[in-house]
Amino acid sequence: MSFQDKLQKYAELVARLGVNIQKDQELVIRAPIECAEFARAVAESAYKLGAKEVIVHYKDEKLMRMKYLNAPLEVFESYPDWVGESENYYAKRGAAFVMIAATDPEIFKGVDSAKLAASTKAGHIALKPFNDLRDLNKICWNIVSVPTPAWAKKVFPDCDEQTAVEKLWEAIFKAVRIDQPNPVQAWEDHKRTLFTKSQYLNEKQFASLHFKNSLGTDITVGMPENYIFEGGGDITSDGVYYFPNMPTEEVFSMPHKDKVNGTVVSSMPLNYQGTLISEFSLTFKDGVVVDYSAKEGYEALKRLLDTDEGAKMLGEVALVPYKSPISDMGILFYNTLFDENASCHFALGSAYPSCIKDGVGLSKEDLKKRGGNDSITHVDFMFGTSDMKIVATEKDGNEVTIFENGNWAI
Repeated sequence: MSFQDKLQKYAELVARLGVNIQKDQELVIRAPIECAEFARAVAESAYKLGAKEVIVHYKDEKLMRMKYLNAPLEVFESYPDWVGESENYYAKRGAAFVMIAATDPEIFKGVDSAKLAASTKAGHIALKPFNDLRDLNKICWNIVSVPTPAWAKKVFPDCDEQTAVEKLWEAIFKAVRIDQPNPVQAWEDHKRTLFTKSQYLNEKQFASLHFKNSLGTDITVGMPENYIFEGGGDITSDGVYYFPNMPTEEVFSMPHKDKVNGTVVSSMPLNYQGTLISEFSLTFKDGVVVDYSAKEGYEALKRLLDTDEGAKMLGEVALVPYKSPISDMGILFYNTLFDENASCHFALGSAYPSCIKDGVGLSKEDLKKRGGNDSITHVDFMFGTSDMKIVATEKDGNEVTIFENGNWAI
């Protein structure tokens, strides 16, 4: 296939399976200005599927960096009403949302952490109606990526810019199965594989999972009663099946927020708000981070943990085999969407209500009583390795090895 053929197939995949656009539905696309061509391709595919209107919100991260370096703190402590109202307005109308994640991994390096923290907090408050509708499975949403020059050069530093972009395109096409004869069928098959793993874990209803590897990870994660592992896609309250992430190789659930003990050591850098955090570790006691360190990006890690009370606790546990299409490429993407699908990972912050029986629709307080964490943030970080071992403990104390040497043992 030519590049244009692959690009078109990718756009169709996002519109058809990613958000599963329905006739007369609106679609909102958030995109970096460098990704305008792909945004247009997704819009065209959505219109062909019957979308009523496609709205595109572009962002310019270079201008944002200028703003962070020059504007006073007070600018970031509020969120423009018209921006929040636009997102919330379309979410309330049942629009689907596509977010193109293609950030320069170091765009905000050196920026005042107080400004970044203030902006994050203000944005979460302003977009609460949107986030609530997403958490209640009222809307379809999808996160995908396409190359930008700055990101591609970070991934392939020894290549010239054009070659780096071309290599990153090919890696992305492979990760999202565009290289398959029938990408849509490939995703349907993949969905069934992930469902099988999730079904096994849900039937077993393990009491805890113990993770251990040679990097120093040695941590036990307690699981709440009636947890649900999910994988592949999700279903809205109206019965529409969609894929929140493309690519996706994980099955994930909600840990019990108060039952996490031990130390986890990162296996990949985390790109948090344009700052890289590398070689970091977190130590938990009764669910809360009590100690942490980082070789690079310590202040960014501190900013993340200080977001609110729930940012120091886990909201997600995700199991990803070391041998997977993304991991097999041997590429560090510096982009959580890809790197998290090459490695087991946790998320600091909010839990997904759908990851516990009858969780969707629970109040924040009721979800917390059942073990779910609450926070205005949700940040994934990777710790999986080729020697990761995961031992699950059943309620009667029986132990079952579910991961051996980084891969599924069941």
